[in-house]
Amino acid sequence: MNLKVLLPFQVFADKTDVSRIVAETPAGAFGLLPNRLDCVAALTPGILVYETAADGEVCLAVDEGVLVKTGPTVLVSVRRAIGGTDLEQLRAAVEREFLTLDTQEQSLRSVMAILETGFLRRFMSFQHE
Repeated sequence: MNLKVLLPFQVFADKTDVSRIVAETPAGAFGLLPNRLDCVAALTPGILVYETAADGEVCLAVDEGVLVKTGPTVLVSVRRAIGGTDLEQLRAAVEREFLTLDTQEQSLRSVMAILETGFLRRFMSFQHE
């Protein structure tokens, strides 16, 4: 299989001859072998594991995203990714960076909720007139 891990502004990894891939979904771990049928899966923040003959088993910490398998190509599109060799450090990175929202993102979400609520109220008032 050919694996591409895509970030919003760059290609994080581009690997060929991948023999297996394991990713985390909301329903649990999800494994791919080369002859598996085409599929799409939503990914949760966690560890993505792939194996090649040249590199052996490689672990990546990934944020939420989408995995798409079409033929021999597997595309993984995530917001953030971190590579490393120590699985414990990667797990800590997922918990520290991906599972906790930073203060800017929290304030942005609250402002967006206020704007959406105001828009819906004005829209409803137009409908009643």
